[in-house]
Amino acid sequence: MTYAGHRRIIDVDSHVIELEDFLTNAASAEDKAKIPSMTAQTTLPAQQENIDRGRELFHRRQSDPETMAKFEAALMDNTKSGWSRLGAFDPDERSRALDLFGFEMQFVLPTFAFHQIAHTDDDAVLEVGARTLNTAMAEFCRRDDRMKAMGYIPLSLGPERSTALMREGFDAGCYSFIVDTNEADDNARSFTHPDFDPVWAMFSEADVPFANHVAAGGHYQPVSKSFWNNGRQSLDLGGDAPPGELGIMTIGNTVQLFLGAMIFDGVFDRHPRLRGISMEHGAIWLPSWLRTMDFTAALMKRKRSFSELPSETAKARIKVSPFAGEPVGWIVDQVGPEMLVFASDYPHPEGTGDPISKFEDSLSACDQSVLDAFYYDNMAKFLQPHG
Repeated sequence: MTYAGHRRIIDVDSHVIELEDFLTNAASAEDKAKIPSMTAQTTLPAQQENIDRGRELFHRRQSDPETMAKFEAALMDNTKSGWSRLGAFDPDERSRALDLFGFEMQFVLPTFAFHQIAHTDDDAVLEVGARTLNTAMAEFCRRDDRMKAMGYIPLSLGPERSTALMREGFDAGCYSFIVDTNEADDNARSFTHPDFDPVWAMFSEADVPFANHVAAGGHYQPVSKSFWNNGRQSLDLGGDAPPGELGIMTIGNTVQLFLGAMIFDGVFDRHPRLRGISMEHGAIWLPSWLRTMDFTAALMKRKRSFSELPSETAKARIKVSPFAGEPVGWIVDQVGPEMLVFASDYPHPEGTGDPISKFEDSLSACDQSVLDAFYYDNMAKFLQPHG
C-alpha cells in the first residue's frame, strides 16, 4: 500500500534538498566560477555537517538493503535533516520515493540552491545562477515523467533577459518556473507592466502555470525589523518558512499583493490562457482576499469597468496550496472547492509527518467529490491544454 492509498494525487509542491555541488555540476565551464558557494549564503543556512551526514546515509542505503528498507518504512518521518530523507538529492532514489508515495505527479522545486543564487546584487551573477539552476532542476527530473522541474526566472532582470532565460529553461527540460512576487527596487517597473507581457505570453504559449513560492518574494519584508527587537528569541519553524510567529502570520501577504496586481492591472485579461499557482503561502487568507478584491472593484466602478468580478478571475486562473493543519474545510465552505490543491512540501519539515491525515481531519465534513477535487481533479483540469 502506498502513502496515497486509494487516492489519485497530484503534489504541487515538493523540493530537492541539494548537495553543495548541485549547481557547480550543472554549470558550464565559463559560468562555474560565478556561482556563489551554497554554504556561504545566510538567508537559508546550509550546514556542511548535515550535507555530509546526508551523503553518508545515502551511500549506506545504496549498499545495504536493510538500511534502505528502514528508510522506506520511515518515509514520512520529518524529524530528520532534509538531506537525510529518502530521495532528497538523488533523482533515482526520488523516483523510488514517488513509488512509495503513490503520487501521479509531483512538482519539484529547489531549496538551498535557490537561495544560493537569488540574493546577489550582481545581475550578471543572478542571470548565470538562474540559468544554471534551471539546468540542474531539469536534469534532476529528466528520467521520471512524474517529476516536473520548476525552475526560477528572476523578473528583476527585466523582460528581455527573463524571456531569454525562460526559453533556455524550457529547452533544458523545465516544466515551468517560479517568479518573484515583488520587485525589490521601488523605482523599477512592476511585473504587471505591459513591458513584461512577453513573459506572460511565453507562459501562455507553453500552456503551463507560473508558480509563486514563499521563498521567491523579491526581498519583500511584510514585518518591519523593529518587531524582532522585542527582547525574545525568534522561533524558527524550519525549511524555508519565515521566522517567528509574525512571519508565519503574514506569509501570504506578498502573494496577495502580487496576484491582486495581476488581476487589477489586467494581465490575466491580456493573456486569456495565463494561470498560476500559489505554493506555501497558506490559504487561510483566501476568503477575505477574494471578498476584499470584489469590494475594491465596487469602490472603483466609477473609475474602471471590470469584465468580471476579480474573485471570478481568481477562481478561474489561480490555484492555492494550503498548509497541512489549516482549516481547509472551512475555506472550502467560504470560497468553494475549485481553488485548493494538495501539496506535501516533501522533504521540508513544515510539510508535517502526515499531511494527508491533517488535511482530511479538516475536510471530514466534505463529500468525496471535494476530496477528489483537492487531491487530483482541480490540478488535472488546470493542467489540461487551454487552446
